[in-house]
Amino acid sequence: MSTENKKYLIDTDENKKFLEEIRDGLLNFGHAFPSPGGGSYYLGDDGTPWKDRNRETWITSRMAHVYSIGTFLGHEGSAELADAALKGLRGELHDDVNGGWYAGLTANNEIVPTKQCYAHAFVILAASSGVLAGRPGAQELLDEALKTYDLRFWNEEEGLSCDTWNTEFTVLDDYRGLNANMHTVEAFLAAADVTGDEKYRVRAGRIIDHVTGWAKENHWRIPEHFSKDWVADLECNKERPDDPFKPYGATPGHGIEWARLITQWALSFYRTNKQNAVSYIAMAEFLYNRAIEDAWYADGAPGICYTTDWEGKPVVHDRMHWTLAEAINTSAVLWHVTKNQKYADDYAKFMQYLDEKVLDHVHGSWFHQLDQNNELLTTVWPGKSDLYHATQATLIPYYTPDLSIAPAVKEGKTC
Repeated sequence: MSTENKKYLIDTDENKKFLEEIRDGLLNFGHAFPSPGGGSYYLGDDGTPWKDRNRETWITSRMAHVYSIGTFLGHEGSAELADAALKGLRGELHDDVNGGWYAGLTANNEIVPTKQCYAHAFVILAASSGVLAGRPGAQELLDEALKTYDLRFWNEEEGLSCDTWNTEFTVLDDYRGLNANMHTVEAFLAAADVTGDEKYRVRAGRIIDHVTGWAKENHWRIPEHFSKDWVADLECNKERPDDPFKPYGATPGHGIEWARLITQWALSFYRTNKQNAVSYIAMAEFLYNRAIEDAWYADGAPGICYTTDWEGKPVVHDRMHWTLAEAINTSAVLWHVTKNQKYADDYAKFMQYLDEKVLDHVHGSWFHQLDQNNELLTTVWPGKSDLYHATQATLIPYYTPDLSIAPAVKEGKTC
């Protein structure tokens, strides 16, 4: 077998080297993100900041998370970059009047309205990673982020999180969604791993039990959008199917991402008795396989379609970079957990597709959106906003699946 082919294969030295090269490129690509106040500029195709766009809390949090991990990897400048993003979260993006974090700030420093569960989950993730990296102010940020989330977003009775408040935290929107709950699971698992407070892992399991129930009733295609009473709205945004946060139909990339998070939760929650995790891993496999069957190569070209209808037929054929990143992660995790060769074969296909179509070999990072012919598209995700999904996809394949990625990298706990 040629070296070129071996670099796509899981558990080879060639693949590990390939991922390391990609990771170094990503971390170098993002260096220009900090604004003077610390909020993350949106990055253009070559890594140049687009200063006319909003500086958003979720992007800033992701950069704090990535460069906190960068400190464990020895990437030069990571500590200063993590500190810059954490400065933004503790400073210009923080609402000193009403508490919590703004959705973002405009180029003119005007407040972007609403308080988003999605963004607050990422603040928890960023602060957790910052604490591990020993960054100044990270512990205070984490303490406040958890307190705010507990007060404003978590519903203990339902075992789920609400989605969006107004800026003043006085009016709660009726919409409920699983995207925010998915990243809440990620954040809660990180918080449990970093603080040792297992209530967050328990909460993650409660969310997962809801999601797997809804998915099972729906042929393992996850409903994304709900009413305030948690009644699924399967027709939501049918007239705007490529919405970046609330697309119509099933989102295969989320099915894939949930599969990995469910596996992580099950292995960590049942750490002393892995047999109890078996049923959850089986559900993770159902989710992953349904998503890949529906969306990979569904229209005669490689790539994973953004959305499908409720019968599994592609609706938005665009390929988003984050979906590929999650497919790389989850196929690797399921391979290491189950040793089913199918997942190793899938991983190799995804790695080859990444190399041939999604990696920007000229400017760096990954193309964030391609059309069904794998040509660059900028209708939903112009530029290269952040490094989170892509960087994690260079790490998760080789780190222990029962631990959040930041502590796994810091502790050197590989598969």
